[in-house]
Amino acid sequence: MIRNYLHRALQICFSIQLLSIGVVAQEQQFASLGDFKLRSGEVIRDCRIGYRTFGTLNEQRSNAIVFPTWASGTTEQLKSNIGPSRLVNSEKHFVIAIDALGNGVSSSPSNSKLQPRMSFPTFTLRDAVETQHVLLTKVLHLDHVKAVIGVSMGGMQTFQWMVSYPDFMDKAIPIVGSPRLATYDLLLWQAQIDAIVHDRDWNNGNYTTNPARVVEYEFGELLLTTPDSYNKRVTRQQLFDQLEKAKRDPGFDANDKIRQAQAMMALDISQEFGGSMAGAAGAIKAKVFIVIAKFDRVVTPGPALEFARLLQAKTLELDSDCGHLAPSCEYQKVNAAVAEFLQDN
Repeated sequence: MIRNYLHRALQICFSIQLLSIGVVAQEQQFASLGDFKLRSGEVIRDCRIGYRTFGTLNEQRSNAIVFPTWASGTTEQLKSNIGPSRLVNSEKHFVIAIDALGNGVSSSPSNSKLQPRMSFPTFTLRDAVETQHVLLTKVLHLDHVKAVIGVSMGGMQTFQWMVSYPDFMDKAIPIVGSPRLATYDLLLWQAQIDAIVHDRDWNNGNYTTNPARVVEYEFGELLLTTPDSYNKRVTRQQLFDQLEKAKRDPGFDANDKIRQAQAMMALDISQEFGGSMAGAAGAIKAKVFIVIAKFDRVVTPGPALEFARLLQAKTLELDSDCGHLAPSCEYQKVNAAVAEFLQDN
């Protein structure tokens, strides 16, 4: 998400138990991966991945669902999407919510002691997925899961999961995600990076005040929904009050935002297939359900729809005027469709 707007909206829609590994569910946990080598050859030193678990792993170890975070999001925010009648039912499934690299919880520019700020290496979403695979296989000792599901950047990671580890899951559900960002999406993220690095407070990433706070807020308000939706929801006075409040809001760390934006911009699941999306589709073994928002201006739906056609995958098109936030506006439809897909053989 451009900010944490999606979390705020998804809260509309969306028992602590002891697991066999002896950890209390839902609490923030960390896996230490040591020095983690990235695809670029660079290394994240003392790499740590945050995660939370919900529900109970069944005796057959067949009900695990992986749920990575959206951009700027955390597993604390994903909690509102997990439980009975929510996006993922933890009474039926063992849900592993994972903090993506660069989110300020897992290893990030903002929390790395050895590689702080812009000395933190540039990573890709493929790298993020590989850290998650290590967490699942080496820490939680899972060699297969029922499904991977994600929203926005979480949906992008879900697409990457499909091709990086095609035998690892039975099903995959990317929601308002993309297998490769469209040019409009790339322009959006580059504009946000430019706004940060040209802000007077930037100081090459060594800022004392998080830069471009008001501009970041404006990007979110302009793009996350649609003009019709925004004009119906926000009065003139509310807008001016919110712009003033944005000046005081510390917001998501700018260095973290840049690294996650770069990871999304670099996403292209066809890279290992000579640039062929048909080749990527041919490598996928999971059953796939793709959810898109017709009027999404953050992750425009074209690439996901084209990939769905290659896969002959089940799709759900949301057509409300909520834009990228359509999964929250139409949560009952989405939750029911996801539950049905997970139940099907």
